[in-house]
Amino acid sequence: MNTLKEVIYLFVTFIMAAGITYFSVPTLIKVARMKHLYDEPNHRSAATDVVPTLGGVAIYVGFIISMIIGSDGFMFSEIKYIIAALTIMLFIGLKDDIVDMAPKKKLLGQILASLIVIILGNIRFTSLHGFMGIYEIPFLVSVPLTLFVMIVLINALNLIDGIDGLASGITILTSATFGGWFFITGHYAYAITAFALSGSLTSFFCFNVFGKENKIFMGDTGSLILGMIMSVLVIQFNEFNIGLFGINAFKGAPAISIGIMIIPLIDTLRVFVIRILRGTSPFTADRNHIHHKLLDLGLSHLQATLTILTVNLGFIVLSISLQNVPVGKAFMIIAPLAVLMSSVPSYLLRRKKIRKTALHTYPD
Repeated sequence: MNTLKEVIYLFVTFIMAAGITYFSVPTLIKVARMKHLYDEPNHRSAATDVVPTLGGVAIYVGFIISMIIGSDGFMFSEIKYIIAALTIMLFIGLKDDIVDMAPKKKLLGQILASLIVIILGNIRFTSLHGFMGIYEIPFLVSVPLTLFVMIVLINALNLIDGIDGLASGITILTSATFGGWFFITGHYAYAITAFALSGSLTSFFCFNVFGKENKIFMGDTGSLILGMIMSVLVIQFNEFNIGLFGINAFKGAPAISIGIMIIPLIDTLRVFVIRILRGTSPFTADRNHIHHKLLDLGLSHLQATLTILTVNLGFIVLSISLQNVPVGKAFMIIAPLAVLMSSVPSYLLRRKKIRKTALHTYPD
């Protein structure tokens, strides 16, 4: 039963996170300008101006302080391991943003941080909820499966951070969705975790999207932190649904998680498949992301971001509506729709190029 105390804690946590991040950003921008810590535009970058990249530090500070204070009274033992993992992500991201980091070292850091959460924090998948007839999974399967999912989510959010407001906007939507469910099911510590992230990102979103003199990017620092937090929320959403019955239970929790996180996941899968089919490394950067296609169609950063956020919101609503559908059937509904959705921008772009070619060939 939700009480006024829990509601107040949640509200204060959100406001505190937003406030700390809001007042941190201008200071970090000054430091970035003094030390020349900028994101330099390149041939595949959607940005055209030199912009400071320390936004992830503001997100980290706002999130950590508000989560620790907000979770007082709902303290959970895993918090120290989550903070340790996020701190590792902070330093990995900072190094990569400032001096670049070898991809292998970056991946090793992600694995280390994830294993701290999985092994020491005991935050891991223990059931597939009946997917392919499998329910409980043994420890030796649980650990690598959880590690794989965490690495995928961390890098998926890192890869979609290509235009203003996209990674932060997607994470605001998804963390608020999970946070709302944690709240109504009585998992207040994780509800506070989710809303601390949403609050911090709300302030960052304003600077990133609407800032002129005070524009800032989250950099790898921010996107890695987002990926780590969201992976924890996804895991716990699945775990807390085990054995849960009633109006708040999700029968196909794994498929619902995919539906909620659909944009980062389908976009990453899509670009990896395209790169492999072209004979290049799946980790080779290019302009094949969904947001790049929308920009090529003539949309502005804000228009592309709002379009993608609207689609993701639609998938969240769809996923929630599949609450009582078994995991396999829910996946078979969500997956084809996601593939179809992800191919629309490329289809429209091809049509646009065909029309343009036809006009040049037959001007009359």
